[in-house]
Amino acid sequence: MASRPLHFRIRNIRSRRAPGKSSGAAGRLGFVVFCVMICIPVIRAGTHPVMADNKAAGRPNILFIAVDDLNDWIGCLGGNAQSITPNFDRLAASSVLFTNAHCPGAACNPSRTAIMTGRSPHRSGLYENGQKMREILPDTELLPQHFRNHGYHASGSGKLLHYFIDAQSWDEYFPARETENPFPRTLYPPERPVSLPRGGPWQYVETDWAALDATDEEYGGDWLVSEWISERLQQDHQKSFFLACGLYRPHEPWFVPKKYFDPFPLADIQLPPGYKEDDLADLPPAGRRRGPNRYFPHIREQGQWKQGIQGYLASIHFADAMLGRVLDALENGPNKDHTIVVLWSDHGWHLGEKQHWQKFTAWRAVSRVPLMVRVPRGTPGLAAGTTGGSLCTRPVNLLSLYPTLTELAGLPAKADNDGPSLVPLLKDPNAAWNHVSLTHLGEPGSFGLSADEWRYIHYSNDDEELYNIKDDPYEWHNLANKPEHADKLVELRATAPKDFATLVKPKLHSLPALTWHPAGDGPTPASRPDGNSFQVAFVNKRAVPVELFWMDRQGQPKSYGLIAADKMKRQQTRPGAVWMVATPNEEQRLGHFVVGDRAARAVVP
Repeated sequence: MASRPLHFRIRNIRSRRAPGKSSGAAGRLGFVVFCVMICIPVIRAGTHPVMADNKAAGRPNILFIAVDDLNDWIGCLGGNAQSITPNFDRLAASSVLFTNAHCPGAACNPSRTAIMTGRSPHRSGLYENGQKMREILPDTELLPQHFRNHGYHASGSGKLLHYFIDAQSWDEYFPARETENPFPRTLYPPERPVSLPRGGPWQYVETDWAALDATDEEYGGDWLVSEWISERLQQDHQKSFFLACGLYRPHEPWFVPKKYFDPFPLADIQLPPGYKEDDLADLPPAGRRRGPNRYFPHIREQGQWKQGIQGYLASIHFADAMLGRVLDALENGPNKDHTIVVLWSDHGWHLGEKQHWQKFTAWRAVSRVPLMVRVPRGTPGLAAGTTGGSLCTRPVNLLSLYPTLTELAGLPAKADNDGPSLVPLLKDPNAAWNHVSLTHLGEPGSFGLSADEWRYIHYSNDDEELYNIKDDPYEWHNLANKPEHADKLVELRATAPKDFATLVKPKLHSLPALTWHPAGDGPTPASRPDGNSFQVAFVNKRAVPVELFWMDRQGQPKSYGLIAADKMKRQQTRPGAVWMVATPNEEQRLGHFVVGDRAARAVVP
């Protein structure tokens, strides 16, 4: 592909729709303390309880901030010395910063569903992005609804759930809750890809990056979210509020205004501190399969590794600036002294570690996430509030946010919450904590388990990994087969779940639809299968049977049987496969489908 300029002027605006290394614990902790102490605590905890109207009970406001796909590459966590995050760091300086916090699931949907419902994936059965929350948990009361039911006004903006809003759970949303589209208009390049050519049908179309010659306001996206949230933070509300802010960056694509790329010259970009070229050698078979994916070698072949890191750093810098707008609005408005602030990310991100790009793994690069909680004085569940600049190293999970916030606000607990409240640790970050933290993968029985100084990974085929995080923060040395650590394996296995809910497949109507190409539109192409297999549901809407054919690599049809009138056939297939539909015995070709990068439905009209 011909080289293209990294930044350019874009004139059309489109709406976005769903589709240095540490040398041990002491050094790492010292770095974190240094980062927090040098931050100026611009935002301070309040000194008096909430007053007025239904606030008379002293119920605090909640500012609930979600950041998408953010690993530990922020200053106060020390994940990457090149990152620029003054606003994450100033919030940490006035909060309890949890340095050993982990996500419930290794992908957006299971993690966000667990946070918003309080139900762990191994209890709910929701493990994958392709599942639908309301199909699996139709009556579950989400966190904002729980607060609404107890007198709060619940409003939000941006991505809080996995590409939908769940209108019934909110009083107010931007964009409008009825649209079920949480994304405001966002500036994207008119021609894509820009920097990373697509390697095949397996590649997510949004895996790309570039600097845009645009202002924040022209860019829209998270700027519009932060603007809407900021306006509400500057209002004097009669009711206590639950206000949720969903920042989408640094989720792909890494397109942000050029000024956020400028502090990261390409010549200065360093490789991820957790990268080790031969890091797969001591992994069990399931780990070796989980690590390497198609993205990382493709990115390297295209000479785009450092450019990708640059795009991720720029997107974090942009998200930090949007966070700063929200924090400024809170600080300069009437709600600063009686608002709990919580900030979290749904999961982390690999940028080459374990030969992996993206998420979907149980390693610490994905499981460990930022978590900050600031509680003002006079809060019912913690009258003294939190002490700014506190560090908590206990293993905690975002699953605990639901019970933590209800306890802090003095609301009745939701009976089926699966996580323990963090209030004891907010009161005393060094308090005893007899819990481990679980991050579930996409199939029942595969998970990562985080303890104080150890991590244990279990795959559904019983393959295992064991790491001493105190000495090996990047999980380079798998100790699972070392006899001297057999007792530690036994100890950690005993803390893991024994039962796992069955993975609930999405219903047919919830699957994305493949495009039908009628026979008259041109010849049927040959298949170019490339990627992992999954199922596509072929639905015959005709009044007579049809025959399903796979087009081989030479463009020759191979029959896979009949589909009766108004019936469905599920077929295992791969990205890039072409499936042709004809009348029985191939008397007449009717049309074809080209399989994309995920499970889908293919409806024969």
